[in-house]
Amino acid sequence: MAKCPPKRLMSNFADSPPPIMKRIIKLLGSLLVTSNTSLQAAGAPKPLKVYILAGQSNMEGHAKIETFDYIGDDPATASLLKQMRSADGKPAVCDHVWISYLTGKFDGSANGEGTGKLTAGFGARGDKPTQDGGKIGPEFTFGLTMDAALIQPVLIIKTAWGGRSLNTEFRPPSAGPYEFSEAQLARMQKQGKDIAAEKETKVKETGRFYRYMVEHVKKVLADPRRVCPAYDPAAGYEIAGFVWLQGFNDLVDGDTYPLKADGKTRDYSKYSEWLADFIRDVRKDVGAPKMPFVIGVLGVDGEKAKPGTLSFREAMTAPSLMPEFKGNVVAVPTAPFWAEELGVIDEKHAKIRQMEYLLRVKDKNSANKDGTMSPEEQKEYLKKYEADLITPEEAARWKRGASNAGYHYLGCAKTFALMGKAFAGALLGNPPK
Repeated sequence: MAKCPPKRLMSNFADSPPPIMKRIIKLLGSLLVTSNTSLQAAGAPKPLKVYILAGQSNMEGHAKIETFDYIGDDPATASLLKQMRSADGKPAVCDHVWISYLTGKFDGSANGEGTGKLTAGFGARGDKPTQDGGKIGPEFTFGLTMDAALIQPVLIIKTAWGGRSLNTEFRPPSAGPYEFSEAQLARMQKQGKDIAAEKETKVKETGRFYRYMVEHVKKVLADPRRVCPAYDPAAGYEIAGFVWLQGFNDLVDGDTYPLKADGKTRDYSKYSEWLADFIRDVRKDVGAPKMPFVIGVLGVDGEKAKPGTLSFREAMTAPSLMPEFKGNVVAVPTAPFWAEELGVIDEKHAKIRQMEYLLRVKDKNSANKDGTMSPEEQKEYLKKYEADLITPEEAARWKRGASNAGYHYLGCAKTFALMGKAFAGALLGNPPK
């Protein structure tokens, strides 16, 4: 058996290594330097990712947390529900995502800011903007998706109010002042309205919510650490994307968007023009000239939407097809996320409401055409009418999955969860197929 060399010989070997060992030592030293450099790069602080979410009531989000279970009924979305809940069954709380949410009453009064780690409850809040509203919008799964995909902290700045249009309240500066059409002026005159006063009111409302949005973004980014404790000033922040979910008030605005020659659909080309202005202006005003922009295309009524809604969807999509915005503006359809099975039940509810109206006004084609039915008899009639129209299974499904009206995507958490995930995927380079 070979013996170890004397200590002196080992010392001499260390002091004067042979040529082959010199090369090995040099190689190991080189690898160590490369390894240390890689470790430093991996551990280097990365800028805070900032995402801006804005729009009207559907960006607020009217899906009650009580409809979460419905997501698990579909095998295709069961895994998404698991992501939305923690081990104790409560809504998940993001580890590295914070939110600042500016909202308020319908008219913009009583605006307030809700902040904290992102979880459920940052949906519609009405006149209590700083309190958990028990609802979600697309922000919840948007943040969960970003939390899973990114290694740095994330800050969501959300601003949303119900009933706001792009043509007036969110009107961007480049669109210029709102101009009443000749038809509008003639109608106001016929109605005896003070046209000067109407114009003055319009001037005050024009762009007001656009300004609220921009001012709030600037306020938050002036001191990101106030909202996001993980913010590292040395690393800074990056405005990494904007999501716009709006449209219903413009869709139904017959004054601003005139009928086309076919007499069935409206000309929404101005919406496309103003949305393009909006994208340019908001990029300029927040100091992010190439900021990726996602248009959440209005999807109420799903694939069975009427021609007018389809026309509006085309107008919303149009800016994403402009050469100017190629590669950094994407339109994400939300119609595929509409809960069709709940939509069928909602149509039946509409029939019940219509029947209630016909009975009340003593319509000649209703059971109360002679006006002899008492309120109690009308109530019993409607109860039977509903029982004949909606099955017990449908009633249970509705209670489990819906919590609001059709224009709010039926208040279905499954719909909003899929939207939020899709918006985040688009900004991560994985738009829905």
